[in-house]
Amino acid sequence: MKIVLVSAVALIDADGRVLLAQRPEGKSMAGLWEFPGGKVEPGETPEAALIRELHEELGIDTQESCLAPLTFASHAYESFHLLMPLFACRRWQGVVRGRENQALEWVRPNRLREYPMPPADLPLIPVLRDWL
Repeated sequence: MKIVLVSAVALIDADGRVLLAQRPEGKSMAGLWEFPGGKVEPGETPEAALIRELHEELGIDTQESCLAPLTFASHAYESFHLLMPLFACRRWQGVVRGRENQALEWVRPNRLREYPMPPADLPLIPVLRDWL
């Protein structure tokens, strides 16, 4: 089975809220909410992939020193196995905005379960909630 490495981030604002992005129409699992991030390209580290994805998707810049490894998801989908490290980030430059027409929502940790998410993201919620 093919293993897909995807890097994700819990962006945490000054009020302790976490950013969720809604998967846009045309993508698999469209309409579900997820932690921002994306596929790690060949030769790229998970941190470098996140820095790139945050710039491309949200128009913000951060540095590797601002990304703290928090937990990870390991989930078997039908056609591949997803391995997804989740980093926490409280420092970035720029204003968060959806550059791919995706809806964004700043969510209190105790309300994360109210948002429908891909199966791989669900086990990350209690770890994140307890950490915050």
